[in-house]
Amino acid sequence: MKTTIFLFLVTTLAFSQEPAADAKQRARNVRELAKQGEDAIPKIAPYITDPDLSVRLEAVKALDDIGGPKTVDPLIQATRDNDPEMQIRATDGLVNVYLPGYIKTGLSGSLSRAGNAIRAKFTDTNDQVIDAFVQVRPDVVAALGRLARGSASVEGRANAARAVGILRGRAAIPDLIEALHSKEDQVMYESLVALQKIRDPSAAPGIAFLLRDLQEKIQIAALETTGVLRNKDAAPDVRDALEHARTPKVRRAALAALAMLGVPADHDTFVRNLADKDDAIRAAAAEGLARLKNPADRTILDRAFADEHKMNPRLSAAFALVSLGNLDTGEFSPLRYLVNTLNVRSYRGVAIAFLTELAREQKVREATYPMLPRATKDEKIQLSIVFARSGDRDSIPYLEKLSVDPDREIAQEGLRSLRTLRARLP
Repeated sequence: MKTTIFLFLVTTLAFSQEPAADAKQRARNVRELAKQGEDAIPKIAPYITDPDLSVRLEAVKALDDIGGPKTVDPLIQATRDNDPEMQIRATDGLVNVYLPGYIKTGLSGSLSRAGNAIRAKFTDTNDQVIDAFVQVRPDVVAALGRLARGSASVEGRANAARAVGILRGRAAIPDLIEALHSKEDQVMYESLVALQKIRDPSAAPGIAFLLRDLQEKIQIAALETTGVLRNKDAAPDVRDALEHARTPKVRRAALAALAMLGVPADHDTFVRNLADKDDAIRAAAAEGLARLKNPADRTILDRAFADEHKMNPRLSAAFALVSLGNLDTGEFSPLRYLVNTLNVRSYRGVAIAFLTELAREQKVREATYPMLPRATKDEKIQLSIVFARSGDRDSIPYLEKLSVDPDREIAQEGLRSLRTLRARLP
């Protein structure tokens, strides 16, 4: 009797372990297939729906590592998995198809797991976006929008919202707007930044309710997004946020948003704050005057540019003076100061943003083109980006010349910028 019971237990244990052993073998199969590269993608794809999660995870990791357009269909399938790690890894893999190298810096790299719980660390840097000439498949944007609206985890929703922004997924704007109502700070923040990257003004009314949010990070992001989308209808709410700002950061963000909107009613506010003790406030005030383009402000802006010793507000004053028509390119001129700052890594982003806005006017571009022959390497590379974003057909010959520059890095950026410009032109 004891022998019979023992044999029964051994047999039962063997059968209970068999599925686990099979799963381990299937996972090994996936890892071996992955070594074959993209030729193995059709063989790996079926494992995305394997009954065992460990096998499915091996499959999505393999697809992420292989990368390329052929992984898109199975990765879209993986976004439909109910497991949050599967969704996050599939999201990062899809972004990596259009922004090669993303998989190394995306959320997947910081994932840790305890049972069904997922933990991941979002980086503070969120400035990545694909080039304008990169075309993303509509079903990719739809899949990511669906996750932003309702992933299996907060991290998955926030990660999907970030992905939509990187891929400029305009079709997913309704999903991002819905995500703003999630009450989850990370999801809301990533959705707001995504809307900034997409830059579709039609989304602006959907964020107005957050301009008084009690969470500082969310309120600031909502103010920034309102400015980027140029929602002038929200100006009264932004003024209210400025008047009742609970922290200096909110005050700065509110004035910067008003500066982006450029409503004449705020002229006195900008003039008054041009002498504020806060560097960021002085900078925002100058930017506001830049966008109002009132010739009468030229005198106070000349003084601000000459007397200012802090870089941010001085760059803003330079921006304002060029906006008001000072197109001199002499050694100490505002336009020359902006271009020279392209050599300063810590302030390059500020200078690029100002020059990109200014270069939308042909007269500014025509004043800048003669500076190219004697420009530094960094100036040539960054001006290529400026002309790609804001140039017109008159910019093509200059970008063509930069695309064959003897310096390989300048030539590469010139060629990429040329493709970007041509993708923008009608």
